[in-house]
Amino acid sequence: MLKEKKEQLIDELASSLSRCTIAVATDYRGLTAKEMMQLRRRLTESGIDYRVIKNTLTRFAAEKAGKKQLEALLTGPVAIAFGYDEVIKPPQVLREHIRSAGSVLQIKGGILGDRLLTAEDVASLAIMPPREILISKLVGQLQAPLQALHNVLSAPMRDLLNVMQARIKQVEGG
Repeated sequence: MLKEKKEQLIDELASSLSRCTIAVATDYRGLTAKEMMQLRRRLTESGIDYRVIKNTLTRFAAEKAGKKQLEALLTGPVAIAFGYDEVIKPPQVLREHIRSAGSVLQIKGGILGDRLLTAEDVASLAIMPPREILISKLVGQLQAPLQALHNVLSAPMRDLLNVMQARIKQVEGG
């Protein structure tokens, strides 16, 4: 490759690394061309970039983007999935592809912000529920003590009402 072309690739990759919320490194050895196309299509539909780049160029780009932690994952053939929106989307799409296609694709790890993730960390991200569900669970947990307080405070009034209604039925009936 020409030096200018390599510099352009490094700049593009550094830009992707700077913009992404998560980058997941995978080992794609053993994938057929057809399976690689299916994986790329699936990732692109989810808004995830998937790139196979030489490790030396990736090292330069990681250094340029301030994500030197990525160098620990750059052994052997590596393809990187860049997620720009939700943090859990790339691990979930990769996990779903591996499960549904019976793929030999292996997740090596990833970068979340400035933190290096192991393959186990990425796998645990993949099984997390979506953000909306987590928020609704949090709201439910915050609401539970308020609901209990409301029930405790309204119980005497409700009991008084029940006693008065029973007395009215007793007087009318009897």
